[in-house]
Amino acid sequence: MPRNTGHADLPLHTGIVPRWLADRMRDMGTLIVEALIIQYGKKEVLRRLSDPLWFQSLGAVLGMDWHSSGITTSVMYALKRGINARARDFGLVVCGGRGKYSRRTPEELEFVSNMAGLDGDGLVRNSKLVAKVDSTAVQDGFQLYQHNFIVSDEGDWTVVQQGMNAETKTARRYHWCSENLKSFVEEPHTGITGENQKYILNLTDTEAKDTRSSILSISKENPDKIIKEMKDIQTLGKPEFLQPVVSRNIVMPAHHDVRAEDVDLKRLGSVLATAYESDPKDFESLLLTPGLGPRTLQSLTLVSEVINGTPSRFRDPARFSFAHGGKDGHPFPVPLRIYDESIRILGDAIERSRLGYKEKSECINRLHKTQLEIEKNCDPRADFEAVLEHERLNLPGWEGRTETEKYYRG
Repeated sequence: MPRNTGHADLPLHTGIVPRWLADRMRDMGTLIVEALIIQYGKKEVLRRLSDPLWFQSLGAVLGMDWHSSGITTSVMYALKRGINARARDFGLVVCGGRGKYSRRTPEELEFVSNMAGLDGDGLVRNSKLVAKVDSTAVQDGFQLYQHNFIVSDEGDWTVVQQGMNAETKTARRYHWCSENLKSFVEEPHTGITGENQKYILNLTDTEAKDTRSSILSISKENPDKIIKEMKDIQTLGKPEFLQPVVSRNIVMPAHHDVRAEDVDLKRLGSVLATAYESDPKDFESLLLTPGLGPRTLQSLTLVSEVINGTPSRFRDPARFSFAHGGKDGHPFPVPLRIYDESIRILGDAIERSRLGYKEKSECINRLHKTQLEIEKNCDPRADFEAVLEHERLNLPGWEGRTETEKYYRG
């Protein structure tokens, strides 16, 4: 996965993730990470987490509010609970967290380093530099409040951290990856997810190299000279390093509901066609699983895309909320029975593949390949309103649930 920068609007949401969803997010998130490790290795897990669009899509497929800032906290909390419990198996550990937990990152990194024989001082220094760059070198109006440092037993790492702008009620998420990182002060990010503020002070921009050198020189000057130069700056235009954030952009809207314009309807249509219209012979070993129906196949197709999809597949994160809905009821309440079946079937496929029986795991991977073939050879655009109506009609039987209502009542 190439290194990309990007930005998106993340509205701040209040409330907490209910336990019934948090535990399912932990279980499904851990299984997705395990599938990635088995198929692509732990470096790929770190690369994926450093992609802001993939991260947003992961949060949506896990049942979180598809566009909100809460995805960052809830997904990282779920992954920390799941990955750290399997740290020896996975060779990965999640350190840090939100608020006071972010301040524990150094001691957690030192503990992990002692256990794995890593350079603890170096990792702690990297963690502090990452936080300092995003709070000082990049001045965009967001105050950092969350810092997660994900490290492998080989010393590779990714950072996911988030800042808040209380005045605009928006958040910005910053992504880093140690792979190909040549400098902490020049173009270090793999992605920045947040509201486009147009012009920001970004001293990490390549064209700010001379400015960084000047700052070092100015720091040694007489204070009176510095004051004079600051007054002169007021008469100048915007310097070159005041750049709008560019590339791999995604602007998350303020509206809570999922709308047709938020989704690639052709891709959603190919998911539905894969689940409801594919030749049963393509997925025989899956279809023989007790309790598996087309609706669970729909969820597993989107899970398969999260595991196997290329970066271009994640520009419409809202589409992935059609796997397990959203806790706020958008695009529909979380169908608990479908979610549990998805976890059970994916978990069984992974367990069997570890024992040498790969038929089910290959079937799950083939879901995405079939989806791509359908998408390529025809134009199966989804009828957006019909899809939502189908979900609403079936939610009572699927035990649809939101954070404010025990069960969906129709």
